[in-house]
Amino acid sequence: MSFFQHPLAVVESSSIGDNTRIWAFAHVLPGAHIGCECNICDHTFIENDITIGDRVTVKCGVQLWDGIDVEDDVFIGPNATFTNDFFPRSKQHQDKPPRTRIRKGASIGANATVLPGLTIGERSMVGAGAVVTRDVPADAIVVGNPARICGYAGVSKERHPAIGTPPSEPGSTATLVKGVTIHRLPRVDDLRGSLSFGEANLHIPFPMKRYFLVFGVSNQQIRGEHAHRTLHQFLICVHGSCHIVADDGSARQEFALDQPTIGLHLAPITWAVQYKYSRDAVLLVFASDSYDADDYIRDYAKFLSVRNNA
Repeated sequence: MSFFQHPLAVVESSSIGDNTRIWAFAHVLPGAHIGCECNICDHTFIENDITIGDRVTVKCGVQLWDGIDVEDDVFIGPNATFTNDFFPRSKQHQDKPPRTRIRKGASIGANATVLPGLTIGERSMVGAGAVVTRDVPADAIVVGNPARICGYAGVSKERHPAIGTPPSEPGSTATLVKGVTIHRLPRVDDLRGSLSFGEANLHIPFPMKRYFLVFGVSNQQIRGEHAHRTLHQFLICVHGSCHIVADDGSARQEFALDQPTIGLHLAPITWAVQYKYSRDAVLLVFASDSYDADDYIRDYAKFLSVRNNA
């Protein structure tokens, strides 16, 4: 194999990919595996039970301890810290550390800390200084201590024209995401207050067989993170507000449901995430069929496969 090693680097591993560059004062132990076209910067330490994919950047001051798998195209910022022992004691060693997995295309910001045994999802982004205590979903952006989701990468957040239409003009319009439409529901106002309603196959574009309510959700929590094979859903935030990220495998858009006269239709084979719940949020969901666990697609890679085949 052909790779660059700075004269002041210590590289004991024989498993280094082509065109990888290892810079001054880096130390790579014998058991480490590093892929092609990686950039291992100054003052880094890579232990034995480590796998690094292709085109990975590890910036200065990073230590990768046993039990970490880094997939292709990952960026690890300067002085990011990884741990591999929940209860470290001097001179007491684990038989086998929990595995931490950094999935393809993820980015970890400077000075972030990642606890043991977590998965950092594909294309996700960990903000500088964040302390990651739970798994990070694919495409999520997390910040803070403890790290919380503040957004999703690659999401269009443009406010949809249907939200701005007058209450007297109910109707539906398409979005950037295939199979997802946003609906302005009828609203009637008088001195006694306001009323909104919807009828199946008219305002709600399918016959309904079930409803459920989501409420009492902490703002830091996320729900959804799945698609359905055959189920249609219609979402209305009847109190408070929440955000929905819908994804058809090629386009992704975020919607703020903050009015009880706005509904969002999610067609089958649409990946959806709910988050940014206000403390008083009550999300009403109408479904086209009874509950069926087999109708769920909970893995994003599986969702993409089903979507492409469909």
